[in-house]
Amino acid sequence: MGLLIGFFLIYFILGYLIYSSIYAAIGAAVDNETDTQQFIFPIILPLMLAIYVGFFSVFSNPHGPIAVAFSIFPLTSPIVMLMRLPGGIGEGGVPPWQLVASLALLAGTFLGIVWLAAKIYRTGILMYGKKPTYRELFQWLKY
Repeated sequence: MGLLIGFFLIYFILGYLIYSSIYAAIGAAVDNETDTQQFIFPIILPLMLAIYVGFFSVFSNPHGPIAVAFSIFPLTSPIVMLMRLPGGIGEGGVPPWQLVASLALLAGTFLGIVWLAAKIYRTGILMYGKKPTYRELFQWLKY
């Protein structure tokens, strides 16, 4: 039980850091709240998909390929891996390599998103009054 609570805290913090850095990048790219609506759905989609996969795949087959893939993918692993962990770690549960890979990818993704958000912030903060498109955001990443 203590191990499960510890992993919950780790996944919660890393998941929070990933999604907060994504929202920080969006906040740097736009200058008012109404412009953020075009960017919100692609960010919420992995969360909705994780819950859907968790309920319909993990509970019926926690060691299946869909459950394993979504528990390692960084944007869905904070939800899906926590649905797999009550089965235990190791023999008959989540293999330790999947747990380590999931946590490493979460941490690496967080650092990558912060780096990209900083690049967007550097250019986006100077674009006052202009509503950015996805194409412009990708161009800002090249600067």
